[in-house]
Amino acid sequence: MAAEHREVTAFDGATIAYTVFAGAEPAIVILHGLAGSSNEFVPTATALAPRRMILVDQRGHGASTRTPADVSRLAFVDDVVRVIEAEWREPVDLVGQSMGAHTAMLVAAHRPELIRRLVMLEGDAGGGSADDRAAIGSFFRSWPVPFADRAEAHAFLGDGALARAWAGDLERRADGLRPRFDPDVMVRVLEGMSAPNWREWESVRTPTLAVYADGGMFSEARKAEFLRRGQDVTRTDLVGASHDAHLDAFEEWTAALRSFLFSE
Repeated sequence: MAAEHREVTAFDGATIAYTVFAGAEPAIVILHGLAGSSNEFVPTATALAPRRMILVDQRGHGASTRTPADVSRLAFVDDVVRVIEAEWREPVDLVGQSMGAHTAMLVAAHRPELIRRLVMLEGDAGGGSADDRAAIGSFFRSWPVPFADRAEAHAFLGDGALARAWAGDLERRADGLRPRFDPDVMVRVLEGMSAPNWREWESVRTPTLAVYADGGMFSEARKAEFLRRGQDVTRTDLVGASHDAHLDAFEEWTAALRSFLFSE
């Protein structure tokens, strides 16, 4: 698939990088999760050919500005809207995983005319504790960066699907390999998601597919509440999958996308 790397400038001057894979409309826009990047979804983009694909590096991640001053939820929403409007041909299908799913939901709430269908992989209305944020920050700060090479990164991070994605996404600098995110920024991003956005979720009328993994992060009670408070939601469960099901349950994940996004 032919790919073109593009950028838009955000309201605060941050650079938002994204990649466009040529194909048929309507386009599918994909948003990665916390501490990830659009690179994780290149295989998904390939699997969804011949559709036009737009993979976004959200602010603070990947090739976008790493340490933006504003990491509020509305800043993330505005970035995605700017990308969609820059590529506008007709309403898009918007897909997000984890933090990206939360961003996607808010985009659908604030700018419903831009979104044809919404897919949320391991996402909900938000919420989280200070202890959880502290633990995540401590984990990212524990990485002994720079890594000398990817073998050293794999030895520290492990051999799981997410660990392999992190190791593969490291950026080479003069002193070695470093992650393409800042741990303190990641904690600030999570702080912006600490309170559930129920009002926004309840306002979404876009047809939505909520995709959960049987080894994911949400309890059945939390899933049930999210579905109950939605307006037009279909649930799909992936078996043998983790929170990062796009990596470790790839065939099931892309089959679910095709079934939902390619139907009339």
